[in-house]
Amino acid sequence: MGETWIDINEVAKSLREEFKALYPLSDESSIYRVPERLRRLNDKAYTPQVVSIGPLHHGSQQLQAIEEHKRRYLQDFLQRTKVNMEEFLKTIRDREKKIRDCYAEPISLTSVDFVKMVFADAAFIIEFLLRYSFNQLKKHNDPIFNRWSIIDVTLDLWLLENQLPFFLLRELFDQACIDSSFAGNDHRVTMITLTQKFSTFIFQSFSIEDKLDENIFSTIEHFVDVINVCLQPPDSVTKKTLKALKAPSATELHHAGVKFLAGSSSKNLFEIKFNKGVLEIPRLRIVKATEPLFRNVMAFEQRRSPHTYITDYVNMMELLVISPKDVNLLVRKEIIENWLSGGEAVTSLFHNLIKETPTDLSDFYFSNVVEDLNSYCKDPWHQWKATLQEEYFKTPWAVVSIIAAVILLVLSFIQAVCSVLQVVSM
Repeated sequence: MGETWIDINEVAKSLREEFKALYPLSDESSIYRVPERLRRLNDKAYTPQVVSIGPLHHGSQQLQAIEEHKRRYLQDFLQRTKVNMEEFLKTIRDREKKIRDCYAEPISLTSVDFVKMVFADAAFIIEFLLRYSFNQLKKHNDPIFNRWSIIDVTLDLWLLENQLPFFLLRELFDQACIDSSFAGNDHRVTMITLTQKFSTFIFQSFSIEDKLDENIFSTIEHFVDVINVCLQPPDSVTKKTLKALKAPSATELHHAGVKFLAGSSSKNLFEIKFNKGVLEIPRLRIVKATEPLFRNVMAFEQRRSPHTYITDYVNMMELLVISPKDVNLLVRKEIIENWLSGGEAVTSLFHNLIKETPTDLSDFYFSNVVEDLNSYCKDPWHQWKATLQEEYFKTPWAVVSIIAAVILLVLSFIQAVCSVLQVVSM
């Protein structure tokens, strides 16, 4: 077979043209598509069901029904602000490149379509947050705020692929100069306060007001980053490198005599402590929205954050709840508040969350807790003590019976000794 002649100069020219067409990578990108390996596990957890925000799901056929409502929200927003539409559009146009750079892939929309889409979506978010936070702003015929739609829309706004950059939302909100007389004299309406109120949907068990001050808020990139920032542990800890990610389950710990205590902290999920046989775990409410929220923030921190704290927390909980018995134990101890169908649903939740998610054993946040739990359960004394308490000290009457038996045994021994002494003295 003869060789095919190739014009090397033509090949080089073709490659150079391809180089020019490459999408430039940006350090500013913070909004990504979820890897296919994660999407295969639960596509619905990453895909908006009602409303598209930003370009990644823009134009999706199943999300078209709400586009008309977006236009109504945009119209109401403009009437509320008294600022000319052209001024907002100019702000977005001047920042088009910066906005596009926030996405980790090229956006094919023309500049006109891109600016229109961003404006409509940004106005929708701001108007939605205002109505969400202040009941007097809601309209009785607003289809978004019925019982079913509000949950779906709220969840859609916390999805990683469904975001607008926060710097733009802050800028447009400040530019709008909204009359906040509806909030009363004691309330200052800002993007921070609106985000704090909206975040109560996520942080029902935790206080976040002190975690969203002006300095921190100015660095937040989007709604998913709000979860990421607010769930950061307060302090760094000295970690040990684990040989394997393995620890006793909650039931095994219980059989070893470990006592469980619902954490008193209202600040974060990470204050899991083990000290002198007591395992303290912050309370966690598990609802239908728990899985998509965890999945999206885990996908974000795996790509963007230097530490995978949320992933470590989910791994820690998965170690503890490997069966419905473990879940039921933590429910009885008021550590887990289970709003799912049962204990099996909770074990499946944590087990599925960690699939296809790498864990760094040299940087595992709870490495000290894991090592201490393993060491405690290996000590046979703790097992014997727990068995003794479980079998013989279950009820107050059992304790009384054992004490009475011991007293009777001692008295019998004393009587026997006295009898022997009496015989010897004779």
